[in-house]
Amino acid sequence: MGTSALSKKPWWTLPENFHAPMVFHMEEDQEELIFGHGDTYLRCIEVHSHTLIQLESWFTATGQTRVTVVGPHRARQWLLHMFYCVGSQDSCRHDQGLEMLERVRSQPLTNHDLVASISVPPYTGDLSFASRISRNICLSVPQPSPYQVIGCSGFHLSSLYL
Repeated sequence: MGTSALSKKPWWTLPENFHAPMVFHMEEDQEELIFGHGDTYLRCIEVHSHTLIQLESWFTATGQTRVTVVGPHRARQWLLHMFYCVGSQDSCRHDQGLEMLERVRSQPLTNHDLVASISVPPYTGDLSFASRISRNICLSVPQPSPYQVIGCSGFHLSSLYL
């Protein structure tokens, strides 16, 4: 999955993977559960999901972190589904999210993983996710100019050097 099926180029060389970043806010406790204390698992989640993830802690009363994810669309969808499940108060969804989290921490995602995740609708009426993640989650926005992509220097770029 690290390369485009048509062009065989690494995903980070394709501008379309940077046009629609997924941006949302996550509660601090959920950030620590997913990324580990001091963001221990951030790099392996990035490498295994073929994404770049930027975490920005905001000094709010609720301790929210702004999360920005760029990368292939299906990988962003998979991560969103995993975030949703981990944050769910429904025990089955939460367990599914923890399994997904363990998978992305331990091995690269496959095309099968990505397709299986997309075929399951993430919303089942569980409003607990909405209370744990705020703001609109944007998977598609108007395409920026090539000069705006240069402004992505805040991303954890270590994933580019596998």
